[in-house]
Amino acid sequence: MYKLRILPAAQKDLDALPHKVFTAIKSKVLRLADNPRPYGVIKLTNDEGYRIRLWDYRVLYRINNKSKEILIYRVKHRKEAYR
Repeated sequence: MYKLRILPAAQKDLDALPHKVFTAIKSKVLRLADNPRPYGVIKLTNDEGYRIRLWDYRVLYRINNKSKEILIYRVKHRKEAYR
C-alpha cells in the first residue's frame, strides 16, 4: 500500500474544483494507494510522472517505489494541465 502526498499547488487546485468534481477525483486518488498504475493511466513523456483522467480533469502524479509514496503535484482542467 502506497502513501499519498498532495503538494500545496495540487491542494489549491483541489480546493478550487466544484464539489461534484472534487468528490469524484478524491475517490479516484484514494484508489491510487492500492494500485498506483490503474487501467487507463498514461506515463507522461515530457515530464517524469503519470496522469489519470476524470472527465475533463487530469491528476498528475509521481510514484516513488522505494519509499512506497505517491506524490500528487497537479489537478487541472485538461486545457491547463500540461502547461
